[in-house]
Amino acid sequence: MTTKTRKVKAPSALLLMMEGRSIFEMGTYIASAPLFKHMAKGDGHPVLVLPGLAASDISTIPMRRFLKKRGYQPYAWEQGRNLGLRDQVLENMLAKVDEIFTEHKCKLSIVGWSLGGIFARELAKLRPEKIRFVISLGSPHSGNPKASHATRFYEFVAGHSVKEPPLQTTLSQAPPVPTTSIYSKTDGVVAWQNCHQRKPNCPKKTKQVENIRVEGSHTGLGVNPSVLFIIAERLAQNEDGWKPFVNKGARKIFFRTPAFDIVSKFEAVAAT
Repeated sequence: MTTKTRKVKAPSALLLMMEGRSIFEMGTYIASAPLFKHMAKGDGHPVLVLPGLAASDISTIPMRRFLKKRGYQPYAWEQGRNLGLRDQVLENMLAKVDEIFTEHKCKLSIVGWSLGGIFARELAKLRPEKIRFVISLGSPHSGNPKASHATRFYEFVAGHSVKEPPLQTTLSQAPPVPTTSIYSKTDGVVAWQNCHQRKPNCPKKTKQVENIRVEGSHTGLGVNPSVLFIIAERLAQNEDGWKPFVNKGARKIFFRTPAFDIVSKFEAVAAT
């Protein structure tokens, strides 16, 4: 008996219009600020935060402020707006990783939002000895690269097809470090199925890869209190004692931790 597959498409027009929710998610971030002090506190290690497509470091200010208050040393990517892999962007990011590692004499974690999450995964593949954890937020690292409302804009500003990035890699392959993929089923920009890490693409020698689903918009993930809770909890782990996110009790109200094969019957079919 074979499992039928269907082509994963970009989110519906309704979900795209609902991206306006991010304004209210920012309000929730502000209202929840007094509760942040109760979230897991870090050990001071550095965390590089990468913005999404067309966004700059301004978009990650709330997240970096949150990380700083939780005891980390947050770093911005400092390359202006994220317009894809162009003009030495990859080389500059690698140099940034090397610089932070040398300055702190310890591994750094990387949190990437949307396209920034794809970059974070690739940096961990290229510098695994310097990266502690990787967390991606609504990052379409798997499946059909055309299943996004941002595809045409990306190809216009980056100057290359999403199917032919100027990088020798398999984007769907998880990096060889603990990796958490956070996504929302009501994402209005990218297909949520493509943000879900599937078992065949996980490193054979490690099980340190997980998927966590939250409720929210794509453009609000960086200020979503549920997402910040996960980030704080994940980064607070001991470098050598990584364990999967424990989703039980009251947590089940806000989070889902689907199995790796949860999207098998909705397998992304690459566009021809």
